[in-house]
Amino acid sequence: QAQLVESGGGLVQAGGSLRLSCAASGRTFSIYTMGWFRQAPGKEREFVAARRWSGGNTYYADSVKGRFTISRDNAKNTVYLQMNSLKPEDTAVYYCASSGSGYYASPQSYSYWGQGTQVTVSS
Repeated sequence: QAQLVESGGGLVQAGGSLRLSCAASGRTFSIYTMGWFRQAPGKEREFVAARRWSGGNTYYADSVKGRFTISRDNAKNTVYLQMNSLKPEDTAVYYCASSGSGYYASPQSYSYWGQGTQVTVSS
């Protein structure tokens, strides 16, 4: 199995930036897609961004397109989510996840999840 450890959350003012990191270890050879999801209080977990582990195709939710960027450091087996122009509605717990197959935007496609990191954007 793969282990995922996230870091980088925090409190930021609207318009600011944060970078989240997700370090993968274990059976990384079985990873097909790395994704970021978020969950705000009282809401369902929603797709944010995803990147194919090999090949580099990226996908974004419409709500973050143009503001967030997902990238990977191959040497460190780490995936990043650079978040710019943050808005109060981006406030949520952010989770990274790894998938062996399936639709990149569906949480059900992901087998392993990190512990989550809180992102709070103040207005």
